[in-house]
Amino acid sequence: MSLRFGYGLNGFTDHRLPDALAVVAGLGYDGVALTLDHAHLDPFGPGLAGRVAEAARLLSGHGLDVMVETGGRYVLDPWRKHHPTLVSDEGRERRLKLLRIALRVAADLGSPAVSFWSGTGPEGVARETLLQRLDAGVEALLPLADELGVDLALEPEPGMVVERLQDAVDVRSRLGEPDRLRLTVDVGHLRCNEEGAPGDLIRSVGPLVRNVQIDDMRRGTHEHLPFGEGEVDLPGALAALQDIGFGGLVAIELPRHTHMAPALAAASLDALRAAERQTHPTDEEVTR
Repeated sequence: MSLRFGYGLNGFTDHRLPDALAVVAGLGYDGVALTLDHAHLDPFGPGLAGRVAEAARLLSGHGLDVMVETGGRYVLDPWRKHHPTLVSDEGRERRLKLLRIALRVAADLGSPAVSFWSGTGPEGVARETLLQRLDAGVEALLPLADELGVDLALEPEPGMVVERLQDAVDVRSRLGEPDRLRLTVDVGHLRCNEEGAPGDLIRSVGPLVRNVQIDDMRRGTHEHLPFGEGEVDLPGALAALQDIGFGGLVAIELPRHTHMAPALAAASLDALRAAERQTHPTDEEVTR
């Protein structure tokens, strides 16, 4: 099966949203991962409903699908990156408010899910307490996700309370395996801090994968890199996504390269397409 590629707009923050969408569509991408933040769609700014409607119009006009992301660095606190989270000592209700807004925006834009992460635990707090906070937060979001028909896609993030695939699977297990709770898989993270090949790891959680981010990365270093600068077996990862029948967007995640977004987006799509061809080589390629 052919995969569908997208570009994360947190890597296009020097562009206005209409311009970013025009560039991504012009390059031939199938969709975008849209982070709710000040750059493109501020979840707390005035006139949100109108701005969401305009974003939906632009996406439709370009024929782009969308995945809603919630990893804005300072969207809730101008002083502390990614704070508060679902596991913070205080302010967890503010994170819940953001995620509820994100679910509604996702429903209005036609995004099948909202991608989110657990957050980093405060120093000195027992892991059992952090997990209780996380479980309670996710459980509080599930009724709205059910009502809107939008999945929650939990992303394991290096250094956070949920940092590996099994951690996310365990959350589902503790909550009774709710159908609306799925996984976001960042392929680079699999190389960074998981044991085993990314392709094998993807296959191990195949039915739970709802959202995919992709980038290059090196073992032990959480740095999102352009393809070819890290150690990810790109053809192997794409073959695994094909094997599990993943039909959503495989969206490039390069948030620190916004200064070179158009050129990097073009090169990245070329790299993905070349890697995809390696998963199913033509007869001519096999005989070379």
